[in-house]
Amino acid sequence: MFNANSFRLHPRRFSSWIDISHAKYGGRVQKVSIAADFTCPNRDGTKGTLGCTFCNNAGFIPQYARENPNDITLQIDTGLEFLRRRYPRTKLWVAYFQAYSNTYGEIDRLIETYQTALRHRDISGLVIGTRPDCVSDDLLDYLAELSERYLIELELGVESTCDQALVAVNRGHDFACSVDAIERAAARDLSVSAHLLFGLPGESRDSMLAAADVLSKLPLASLKFHQLQIVKGTQMANQWRQDPASLPIMPLDDYVELLADFVERLNPNIAIQRVGSEVPPSLRLAPDWSLRLSELAPMLTEKLALRRSWHGSLWRG
Repeated sequence: MFNANSFRLHPRRFSSWIDISHAKYGGRVQKVSIAADFTCPNRDGTKGTLGCTFCNNAGFIPQYARENPNDITLQIDTGLEFLRRRYPRTKLWVAYFQAYSNTYGEIDRLIETYQTALRHRDISGLVIGTRPDCVSDDLLDYLAELSERYLIELELGVESTCDQALVAVNRGHDFACSVDAIERAAARDLSVSAHLLFGLPGESRDSMLAAADVLSKLPLASLKFHQLQIVKGTQMANQWRQDPASLPIMPLDDYVELLADFVERLNPNIAIQRVGSEVPPSLRLAPDWSLRLSELAPMLTEKLALRRSWHGSLWRG
């Protein structure tokens, strides 16, 4: 367990998942994204057909996965060929089931899909992205068994702790559903990460900051922060084109300020995996911040340093 003062002199001034992974596994842990042809209860008619208003999964599917849609092994091989050039010192490779809801389906199919990835000679584990309303106890039991032999991480799209915002974006579940899924997974000693999307309609700055206190009380291993982006092919893009004022986009300086305020209030035992996201420029309508994602974390560190602050400095745990 970390003390809130632990990051006062840390180079990043926040608990970084990258640093933790390096220390735990002796080097870089790199994800190889896979598209496994899953869908979502908010798209197949179970809860809806249009999906979340902000969502276009094309932004999360790499080209090599689109070219080999029905062959997980080939996707891994092709992804590794590219990623090894980019990250030559990687210690462990894990299969990342990212697009859509990767725990949504018959459990026999889910198991076979995961096992196909794990049979690859270079894959040491799984990171499974999904919705909190698609996590059965049977599946969690299976993942808990796998975690005894492999690196297993469950990523849940919480998106917001504010039910008003979840309704506004047609999410199809409330925050209580997220709490339930997090607690059931963590009770099985699974590593649970949550995605949080800043800037949703129905949210205020106060409600976004209040989420730090709420999430700090949950058994989360890490968080991923995302800024709201207007992505082509989404309901939100149509709304934004018709009335841009109805979806105010956060300026970069305001977003970094919000990140710093949030991280100061966040339990330092919850690591930070990412501080923003990016979709291909060909799909993004807004915002145009004119920077690469890799520049955001140093900006957060600089902001905290200027304040003489750090991760958890205002946490009252």
